[in-house]
Order: sequence, then structure tokens, then C-alpha cells
Amino acid sequence: MAELPSGLLEACVVIGASSDKLREVYQLHQHGNSKELSLLEAEVLQVHAPPFVSKETSSSQAIGPAFSRVQRRRSFIKKKKRDRPVDDPVNGESAKNAEASSTDDDISVPKDLDLLALPQLCFPGGLQLATEQKEDSYHFLVFTDLFGNRTHGVVVQHHRSVQLSHESSAQNGGIQRRNSLRLYAPFAICIISKFPYYNALRDCLSCLLVQLRLGRQSDFEETVKEVSAKLSLVPLPPPGQLHVSFSLRPLQIVLPSREAQDRPVIDINLHLPLLCFTDAMLLQVLSCLLQEEKVVLFSSDWARLTLVAESLLLYLQPLSWQQPYVPVLAKGMLDFLMAPTAFLMGCHVSHIEEVAAETDDLILVNIDDGSIQTSLAEQMVLPCIPLAAAECFVSRTESLQLHYDLELCHAGAGTDANERRAHRRDWQHRLNTQIQNIALELVLNIFRDVQDYLNYEHRVFNSEEFLRTREPGEQTFYKTVLDTHIFHSFLRDRLNRKIDAYSRMEINTRNSAPRNRVMTDSPRRPPMSELSRSGYSGPEHRLSRRLGASLPNLDQSPADSMKALNSHRLASLRKITPDTGLKFNQKPVKVFRLPEFPPPLAYHYVQNYYQDMVVSLGKAISATPPDDSSLLARYHYLRGLVNTVSNKRLDALEDFQSLYKTDAEIFPPQMVKALVDSLPASERAQAEKRPELKHFISRIKRDQERERSRSDNNDEEGAIKRFKLPKKHMQLEEFVKCVQESGMVKDQRVDPQYMQQALTNALLMDAVVGSLQSNKAIYAASKLSHFDRIRTEVPMMVPQTTAEVLKHKINPSLELTTPHAVDVLLYTPGQLWVSVSGGKVMVFDASTWSITHTCLQVGTARLNCMLEVDSDQVWMGSEDSVIYIITVATMVCNRQLTEHRTEVTGLTLGTDKYSQKVAYSCSAEGNVMLWDLATLQVRKQFRLSCDRLLSVCNHNGGLWCCSRDSIMEVWRNGTLKHRMSLPEQLKGAGTAFSSILLLPELEELWSVCLDSGEVCVWHIKDATRPYHRVELQDCSGCFCMIRVKNQVWIGGVARSSLKGKVYILDAERHLVLKELHGHADRVTALCSAEDRYALSGAGKLDGKVAIWKVE
Repeated sequence: MAELPSGLLEACVVIGASSDKLREVYQLHQHGNSKELSLLEAEVLQVHAPPFVSKETSSSQAIGPAFSRVQRRRSFIKKKKRDRPVDDPVNGESAKNAEASSTDDDISVPKDLDLLALPQLCFPGGLQLATEQKEDSYHFLVFTDLFGNRTHGVVVQHHRSVQLSHESSAQNGGIQRRNSLRLYAPFAICIISKFPYYNALRDCLSCLLVQLRLGRQSDFEETVKEVSAKLSLVPLPPPGQLHVSFSLRPLQIVLPSREAQDRPVIDINLHLPLLCFTDAMLLQVLSCLLQEEKVVLFSSDWARLTLVAESLLLYLQPLSWQQPYVPVLAKGMLDFLMAPTAFLMGCHVSHIEEVAAETDDLILVNIDDGSIQTSLAEQMVLPCIPLAAAECFVSRTESLQLHYDLELCHAGAGTDANERRAHRRDWQHRLNTQIQNIALELVLNIFRDVQDYLNYEHRVFNSEEFLRTREPGEQTFYKTVLDTHIFHSFLRDRLNRKIDAYSRMEINTRNSAPRNRVMTDSPRRPPMSELSRSGYSGPEHRLSRRLGASLPNLDQSPADSMKALNSHRLASLRKITPDTGLKFNQKPVKVFRLPEFPPPLAYHYVQNYYQDMVVSLGKAISATPPDDSSLLARYHYLRGLVNTVSNKRLDALEDFQSLYKTDAEIFPPQMVKALVDSLPASERAQAEKRPELKHFISRIKRDQERERSRSDNNDEEGAIKRFKLPKKHMQLEEFVKCVQESGMVKDQRVDPQYMQQALTNALLMDAVVGSLQSNKAIYAASKLSHFDRIRTEVPMMVPQTTAEVLKHKINPSLELTTPHAVDVLLYTPGQLWVSVSGGKVMVFDASTWSITHTCLQVGTARLNCMLEVDSDQVWMGSEDSVIYIITVATMVCNRQLTEHRTEVTGLTLGTDKYSQKVAYSCSAEGNVMLWDLATLQVRKQFRLSCDRLLSVCNHNGGLWCCSRDSIMEVWRNGTLKHRMSLPEQLKGAGTAFSSILLLPELEELWSVCLDSGEVCVWHIKDATRPYHRVELQDCSGCFCMIRVKNQVWIGGVARSSLKGKVYILDAERHLVLKELHGHADRVTALCSAEDRYALSGAGKLDGKVAIWKVE
């Protein structure tokens, strides 16, 4: 049986006093024996949990509807009620139905739902009867299990009249009503969900109360059950731009989606803490949470406790609170505050003096008056958030518009309640987005420098060096934070290179941030006078460990480059507005409205409802433009989910296949795995007959194997070490390991670039010696200064020609555990894309050659080709047969083209017969596909007979295709025009074509081979054999070739040394102009940067990218 994720409703529980106790109190009150109404014990009266309906079948393959997991259940009420005598009810027929069902039936709850503490939490102030009707009251709960998983509850306390069902007596032969005082008993209805839809579930309870008031008391249980069953039919929206709405009369209720896969659901008003606290107090509370203090919130409003607590934790995202979290403590749970660990809890404000007197080391936060105090007799000094980050946060929050009434000054009185609610919801969504960005920027400003002190290879955080570079006034704050669980989890994500909202904002704000993070092999460290600087001078002067490690401009001096960086800084933090620098591209939100609910307790009605939903989603898909792939993906997600729960598995798989190709970021692998595993033999046989579906299922299984293999090999992924300077004598092996963990030495190869890095360390040691005058320091510096003598006295082993042309080198593998071969290079305006093994892609800023995106993971297989399709898209062809589409603005792979069956080897752009831009792709087995760029559909495909097709290029209405054994000119329809085979002298020696280059204006085609140093020049109009050959000196093979101006650059490997060489040839005279020696391994990739620079990448023994000046 497939296990599906929970839907909106996990359970609905009704809590109140037992009928026996109500009868007893009622009778005492009527006879005047009770002057005061004492507190009663709250009990669970009803539990409603999905599935509410199921098909009457013995098939073990059926997946139950209602978006529920199939789970074992246990009785909660039957045991409790087993020995209770059945007497006359108090609350009429409704109480009779509730108690009878509790006594006679085995009412069960989901296995992972604990209801023992729920009665206290639903009545945190106690359950007390009243003599007059009271207003309904709402509050919110959060439950956390032992594994840190949270469940959320929304509670409404609703008062109902207490009266006996036969309050009459016979007097003087007649019937006369007693003069009796009314009593009102509170009942709590709690909707429990795995997701924090606080506003939406509160609206649902409001609609439920409307129905309860309009109906009879005897229908109470049935009404609650029916509404619960309706909510169980509601699918949750996928992350992104699509919300889901449904009608639960009289309101239209909206479930907002998460903004992204890594962002939480937000269905509360995030500005509440800004209304409750001053900026200084709010920052102090956040500081206490970051330092994992024992924080207790107090308020006279139970609802306010949870809403403010949830908002505070959302402000800290992506840092996740790891400690105990109970935002509402009932009056009988105050002992929880004696816990020895850090926690975040909430109490009624009436207990604040009692808590302050009985406990120590607590931070007491009064939400009602916005104050903070401690429970210690002595005033405790709380470290503050760093000044620069705090000032930026205050500047932005001061500019927020927090009052909705000001939004309505120009508006008239609305007559449509749902329309007014929608307007308020849109305003709140915009405000929440602004607050999220401001809070995320605060976290980013606090921890931005952390990644500069990470050694990814050894998973080491150099905390000592990090603390040493903090401002004196910030030392206490950082020293405490660095030892917390919340920071450790954050640090683990950084070492794992997690791509989340934090990393995306760090990348998007990097150019305007007070730092210039770079990755090269020739770092220039700042002088010691700056390293030893004291006193706060603003974030723009803070040093980064890698500042200046690259030449920002190849012809610019270091001083000029620093001026250029400083020119981008903000003149005044006080001029910041809420959106300055934080406005990121956001697509408009769409709302999908669910069909009207059916009678939810009949199986065939529920199935018809699912079918109506599938039809509505189909219409939405048809009405969505093909270029809006993001919205299409979310419609496919919803339809796949609905088809799954309605047992239409093959249709669901087709939807998930479309989702996989359209937006892989929101693809639910576990859900699809469960779906595939649940296929019965008959449906599996049908899937095997559908080629696309068969290929999709095999891909899912292959991805599972890769994920399993990766998890088996990543046992130490969560381990983090703290680097500490050694304080005792060490053996050689231990010393080498310590040096490597420190980041001073990257590997053991002797290389001019590493020599220069060693020299930098020596210069730093010289400065230390000058300041400390220590004998040990002098001795160490004298040893390190040996590198300085080598550099000045021993000439570098680089030919003069190479030295004149080589301008720079960058190492894309610097933060990887081992050097990786450069597979593909691509230059797009302003950016250099470098693909290394395993689908890893590094993106560099082409103006500074500094890295902007560290290790984008594009699949798990080697990339063979990259193509800039337009200014917003880069396509990447992989060995796993997928074409990955990267959105340049977000650097996220949302779409995948999976039509190829073997590895994708080539990509190129062209035009069709209508002069519309199209793309071509080819795969190893010989398939060539023509893609419509608007719809991402295959217009045409054909197959060529060849030995491993390597590349395809468009020219003059036709295609030129290169394979290992031949070069083919092909018409657009796939008809072969003619074929060029290997020259006779190269046949039979295991040689194969490796690359071709078209020179249209010269009507020439150049070709090179893997195991040959000969360049063949073919005439396009007479391609029977090459009409010219160029022999490359000391070359045993060529691997890549590009044109730069009037030159042809060829990457190969030397015969004598097996090192990489780059040959520059004159395109017209067919002469070798230069031979460049810049790599320790063969040259595997070449690209040109606007004809100003040529870039070459080498195999894994070298792993670097050389930047050459083009003359």
C-alpha cells in the first residue's frame, strides 16, 4: 500500500467536559448548592480523522482517497469510557450522539497523533462554565515530537447552553417548566494539520461555527464530521506561484503556497512582532534566540503567544530552532520551565511574577507591553546583534507600512466580504514578503563572512580565525552563537553547499555587499595593519579572508580595483527603503479554485469530485501559455496528486513525468517512488507498453539507486570540525593534516601558483615576526621565506611565449574535495560557466574572475555540452541523457528535456524555414532533435548511422554532424547530403574524430582527432578528402577547437610530457603562430570571451582554467 503525504487535515478533535460532570454541576447549580462555578476536567469527546470513505473492496493495492496516509490506528476513547455507566445526557441529543459513539464504537486516531496533552492545551486557562454566553475565542498550538517534527493546531472555544433533556415535572395534574438559570459550557474544536495554515484553518472553524449555529444541536457531531471530511479532500498547493482556494460557506478560503521548496508555509501576519516591540527590543529578542537562551513569552492573549513565537522563528530562517518549543503552556504545565536546556515557551501574563520568582536564567518577554527582563536578581547583560546588521535592519523596518487602514484611505466601502478579504490578503502577502527579505538580510549580514572560514575538503570551520576578525564589541555575541545547535545546523548546510534562500540572496547581493569573495590560486592578502585594526568602522571595511585573491581586472591595479568595489557601496544606511537591493523577480500569483464540495461521506461522490478537479486542472493547463512553464508545472503537480489519490496511477505518472520535464525543483521523488511501487502487475504491464512512461519509471529507479549510493557514501556529511592551532609537538602526518585543515596548503604539487600562495603566507609570517620578535616566530618565518628566495632567484619554468599570453588562472575545484577535470566551458555576457565532473557547475564573474555561484548541481552525471539559448536560459546536455535548462536570473534548474535515450553530446542554435530560432541537440547513438524554444517540444527528430555522434552545428540551412568515424552534412529533414570519412593515413590506428570547426566565409571545415597531432582542412564544396594538413609539433592528440578573431585555437596534449598544450593557428594561412604551455594535463575545453580572451580548461591532474590574452 502506497503511503501518501498528509493533506490539509490530520484530525479534528472535539474537547469538553463529560456529560456526567456537566449534569452534576448543572443540578447543583439549579438547587443553589453551588455559588461558584469551579474548573472542570477537559476530555476528548470526538475524534475525526481520514480516511472518511473507502471503496468496499478487498484489493490490497487500492490507495485510499482523501489525501491521507494509510496508517494503523489505536483507540483513545473506548478504553477511557469502557466502565462509565450510560445515563441520561445533558446536552440533549448532541451529547447523546457524542457519548454513545464514544462508548459503543472504537473511535480511533492516527498512530502518530498524541492527544494526551491536548485537553489542557485546548483549555490552557482551564475549562469553566459560565452563566452567560461568551464570544468564541481562537488560539493556536504547536506540537513537536522527539524527532523535531512539528504539527500545528487551531482551536476555537465555543460556548453552548447546558440543559437536561427532560426538565419538566408534574404539578397539580399539569406540566410546568421550572424557573432555571442557564449555564453555558465551553467546547473546544481543534483542527490538527501537518502544515501551519493558521489563518486558513481559523477561517474553516469560523465557517463550521456558522453551520453549527444554524443547525440542530443533535446534528453537532455529524456537522463536525462532515466539515472535517471536506477539509480532508483539499490538496495542498506545491511550492511556487499557485495558491489553492475552496468554498466553505460563507467564506472563500485560500491556502497560500510556499514561495520555494526550501521556504516554509507562511499563513500568519509577520508584522505582529513589529507592532508589539520597538526595533531595539525586537533585535534583543532575536539575539537571545540566536544565542539559545531560555526564552519565555508572556501575553494575556493565548493566540498572540503562538503567532508572535512563530513569527520570531520565521525571522531567523534559514536557521532552524533546534531546542524545545512550546508556545502555549497550560497553567498546569509551568514545571516545563524548569528544564535545564534552552527553550522557547509561552505562558499567560498572569504567571509572570510567579515564573520570575521560582526560576533562574530565564529571559522574560512581555508581548503585551513590549518589555524584556530576566529572572535573575542581578541584571544580566545580553550581547546584542552586531551593529552594522542591526542598523540595516532598523533602517528597513522603519520604512515599512504596517497599518492596513492607511491602505484603505482612498477606497470605498466594499459590499463583498470575500473581495475585501482578498484585498487584505494581497496586502498582507506583499508585506510578509518584504519582512521575509528584511529578516533574511539581517541573518545574511550577521553570518555572511562565515563561508570564508570554511574548508570544504576537510569539513573544517576555522572559528578561531573567524572570531579574531570580529569587532571587539561583537566578540561575546559570536562566541556564544558559534557554540549553539542552531548555528551548527546552519554551518552544516553551508558545508553541504545547500542552495536555499540564504545562498540565493548572498549571491544576488554579492556585488553590493561589503566584500569581494573570489577563488583563485594567487591570493593577495591585506597588510597586517588592516588585520590588526581595532574599532568599528562599518561593514564596508570588514576584511574577507579571500579579499583580493583574484585580479578583478586583468589590466587594473589592486588599488584601483578596491576603489571600484567601494564605489558600489551605499552612501547611508538610513536611506535604505524596504525594497532597496531586495527586489527579486517574482511571478504573479495564480489561485486555483477547487470545485464545490460533494457530500463527503459517500465514496462515489468523492470520486466524482476528484474527476471534476482533474477536468478543471486540464482546462487550466490548456489555457496556460506554453512559455509559462512554472505555472504549468504546478498544475501538473496538483493533477498528478489528485490522480494518485483517486487510484488513477498511470495518469498520475504521466502528470509527474510532465512535471519532471518542466520543473524538477518541485518534483516529489518520494511520492512518485511510492506510486511506482504501488503499481499492480496489470498497470505495470500497461506502463511497459508506453515508451515515455517506461523510460520515466526506469529513470526514477536509477535516481533512487544514485541517491542510495550517495547516502551510503556520505556518512560524514553532517560532521563538522573546528580548526584549532596546535599547542604541542606533532608528528609529521598529524602536522600535515593540521596544515591542510587550516587551508594554508591545498595539495602537494609544486606549482608556481601554489608557490605564490606560500609566499603570501611567508609575508604574513614576516609581519608577525616584526611585531612579536619571538624566536620561534623568527625561526618559522625563516623557513617559510625560503619560498621567497626561490621565487626571486630561480626562474619559473614557463616559456616566454606562454608568459606573455597567459594573463590569469582560476581553479574551479578549489573548494571541492579533489581536483576535477574541466569538462565544458561557456562564456555568456559577464559570466564564465565551468562544468566539472559529476554535474557540478561553477559560475564566475567575467569582470573580476571571481566566483559568483559555487557548485551548482546539475544532475549527477558528467556534462558534455552547454549552450546559451537566450539571455535568460542556458541548456546543458548530460551523460544521463537529460538536457537541463538553467534559468540565469535565479541560477536554478527548473526544467528538463528527457526525450533523448542516451547521453546528450551536442547542442546548437539555428533557424527554421520561417526564420524562427530553434535549437538542435544530438545524442551518442545518432539521434538529432529539433526543439521549439517556446513550447520545449520536439518538432522533428531523425537518426544518423554513425559511431558515437559527438556534435552538431547549423550552417546555411543544413547541419554538420561529427561522429567518431565520420563527418556528415545533413539536410534539415534528416537526409544525408554526403559523408566525410577519416583520411586514409589515419584509419586503422584507433584514431577517431574529436572536434570540427566551420569557417563559412573561407568555405572550410577543420577537423582534429583524438590520437593524432594533424589538423585536416576540408573544402566544404569538395569534401572528398582534406585539401590541406597542418602538423602540430609535439602533439599526440587534440580534443577541442574554437575560432577567435582570425585565429584557430586547438587544445591538445604534448607527446613528450603528456602535459596540456594550446596551439594558435592562422585561419587563412594555415600556420602555427604559437604553442602555449599552461596546463599539467591535457586541454579538454576551450571558449572565447568576446574575442578579447580565450579560456582553456584541463584534465583532473591540472583542473584549472587558464585565461589567455588574444592578440
